[in-house]
Amino acid sequence: MLLNIVFFLSVLVLILLLIFYFYQEKFIFRNGHRLRKNFPFHFSTPFDEVFLTTIDQQEINAVHLRLPAPKGVVLFFHGNKGNLTKWGERVNYFLEYNYEVFVLDYRSYGKSTGDFKEDQMYEDALLAYTHLKKSFPEDQIVVYGFSLGGTFATKVAALNNPKQLILEAPFYNLKKAVRFVSPFAPTFLLKFNFNTHNTIPLVTAPITIFHGTIDKTTSFDGAKALLQLNSSPKNEFIPILEGTHHNIRTFPRYKQKLTALLER
Repeated sequence: MLLNIVFFLSVLVLILLLIFYFYQEKFIFRNGHRLRKNFPFHFSTPFDEVFLTTIDQQEINAVHLRLPAPKGVVLFFHGNKGNLTKWGERVNYFLEYNYEVFVLDYRSYGKSTGDFKEDQMYEDALLAYTHLKKSFPEDQIVVYGFSLGGTFATKVAALNNPKQLILEAPFYNLKKAVRFVSPFAPTFLLKFNFNTHNTIPLVTAPITIFHGTIDKTTSFDGAKALLQLNSSPKNEFIPILEGTHHNIRTFPRYKQKLTALLER
């Protein structure tokens, strides 16, 4: 009887481990429904739709929200949930500061093609920055990352010289992020690393991190530890009291600080 119970539990654990390993992309990248290439976007502000061809011949879809005489552009890397049908509208508040916005969909999100490959996703992020440098000098480019997007934003800033790096609710690395929401998850089976902590020390631009104190999705303490890896005196950590993972932008302190950053 005892042997049967042990055998059953062993098989159950093995099945759960296999599910975690083979379906982890579904847990990490919540990309929702795919969009056909001719799907028409409808946003409340003027925009251009862009397709960037990657080094492995995939297409990365992006939306560029336009202004007649901008002072710069925000390169925005969104979170793990949703595509440009959501994010193209959500990021338009940067226009109020006279900054255009360029926001892209990761591989397999929306109209973007390709499989989830960590190295290639970083290359895609760098490709977007290179694209913007054709129209804007680097001192007019602000790199912004929300949640998962923070790892791509940090990589881009580490390998370039943007005006500013802004991170909203970032994580230290993927292993710590998964353990934060699921302490018993078998993180040794993760196919992805997203080691933001390895790249942030290389960033030379000023870094500002916003994080809600009651965020249940990414660790507040992890974000503080992340910024401590870069010793620049220009860096700032802005705690948002009672802020969660998704409502930071509604707080006056966020708006006041963002205004100060973008009006420099």
